[in-house]
Amino acid sequence: MAGSKGYRRGTRNLRVGARDRGKIKIRRYLQKFLEGDTVSISIDPSYQAIPHPRFKGKSGKVTARQGRCYYVQIRDGGKIKNILVAPEHLKAIVS
Repeated sequence: MAGSKGYRRGTRNLRVGARDRGKIKIRRYLQKFLEGDTVSISIDPSYQAIPHPRFKGKSGKVTARQGRCYYVQIRDGGKIKNILVAPEHLKAIVS
């Protein structure tokens, strides 16, 4: 029987640590970013809508906002890509 080729295939390593289980962190859920802010993508698997796992650990600049999510411009290989990411998967980088 063939294995699944789904979007979340191979994401078993995206587990929540024992001390991070339970209630969501409302501060992380409601955080705000401005255009031009540098952010890092750190996937929190507690939330359903995650960015593609290949972007885990990448950093880039916030270029726009759509609803409560943000477009983050990153470099993937030689290409520049815009990824739509919810704020609970982003961390601000202080420069």
